[in-house]
Amino acid sequence: MPTVALSSNELASLPGILRITPHMRPTRRINPPLSIMNSVRLGIAGLGGMGSTHARSILDGSVKHTTLAAVSDADPDRLEPFADAKKFDDADKMFRSGEIDAVLIATPHYSHTTLGIAALEAGLHVLVEKPISVHKADAERLIAAHRGPSKGKRRQVFAAMFNQRTDPFYQKIRDLVRSGELGRIQRINWIITNWFRPEAYYASGGWRATWAGEGGGVLLNQCPHNIDLFQWMFGMPSSVRAFCGFGKYHNIEVEDDVTAYLEYASGANAVFITSTGEAPGTNRLEVAGDRGKVVYEDDRIQYTRNVVPTSEFSRTTREMFSRPETWDVTIPARGHGGQHREIFNNFIAAIRDGTELIAPAAEGIHSVELANAMIYSALTDARVDLPLNGAAYERRLRKLIAESKFVKKPDKAVTSDLSKSFN
Repeated sequence: MPTVALSSNELASLPGILRITPHMRPTRRINPPLSIMNSVRLGIAGLGGMGSTHARSILDGSVKHTTLAAVSDADPDRLEPFADAKKFDDADKMFRSGEIDAVLIATPHYSHTTLGIAALEAGLHVLVEKPISVHKADAERLIAAHRGPSKGKRRQVFAAMFNQRTDPFYQKIRDLVRSGELGRIQRINWIITNWFRPEAYYASGGWRATWAGEGGGVLLNQCPHNIDLFQWMFGMPSSVRAFCGFGKYHNIEVEDDVTAYLEYASGANAVFITSTGEAPGTNRLEVAGDRGKVVYEDDRIQYTRNVVPTSEFSRTTREMFSRPETWDVTIPARGHGGQHREIFNNFIAAIRDGTELIAPAAEGIHSVELANAMIYSALTDARVDLPLNGAAYERRLRKLIAESKFVKKPDKAVTSDLSKSFN
């Protein structure tokens, strides 16, 4: 069937439903703060790779209206470079010190819950690294600490570091789906296997890739961003059937290879594939809807649009082997957004003037639940219906920890350039 390639001018002249305009961040304000701060006094809990990277962003002025007032870490060597900040060997001491208005939590995964609750109860604004918790039950506890009845006394901003939400490519795909431009979604395929990690990565820390230290592998460390984007774009499925390779490519006890089949109440289905054992790997997202197909790969969104929706064409054509005529539309997008720094600046703006959050922490439970459901499905060799029974998964995780005989020997000689880790 004929295919028509549209120029940018032709694209602009299409009917309103097809005019894909640059993504505009909402300007609506949430509840106004009690007062406007000149500069937010920020503390950072955890000065590993991510925590120290964020600290440098503040010090070099990339995060506006923010002062790095305090840092905490159990390792005194990590505290040493931050001469102008108050130093604490314990995060709870920093929370109760009166030195900070807000805190970034960048510690190992399990402590996101305990430290997040402690910070919220201390009255601080909180930005937590991904995942917000290791498992759904903990995520519920953390969110409850923010929503508790005493929180009406003081407005607290609670955000998550889902920096991929700032990427214009994913924003455009979400717009196409949520606007109804694609019609009824039929199928989603996402192959996201360019998260390759060598053995040296896993040997760099004793907590990495263990049930007790990290609570999972690729789904809890690398892919929370992609799983968050998945539910942000397409919503939550009704069931999950997943197959995981536990230590398939590495000397670890958690999952480093995942193939998951998801079903939606609408009748749509999806396949999500990820791994840290493939190189060079692939990042290809394909979405099929009644109005056509969208493919995102290699920084390009290609929309093959049916002139007549599939369902309508199928009902009305009298030709046995015909198919809808299509238009080829390249959806314009450029760059990958402000990423971590944009999320950080948005967090500070929400504190100072009530700007709406890009990534409210309460939404972080969805990616945690999906990751848990995939692991639980693989462990039980069965389909898992959503919503997930968080208590049942927590019990299973505790059992994995209790019965683990895995012994890890960290390699102190491993080198790290964190900038190479971002996809």
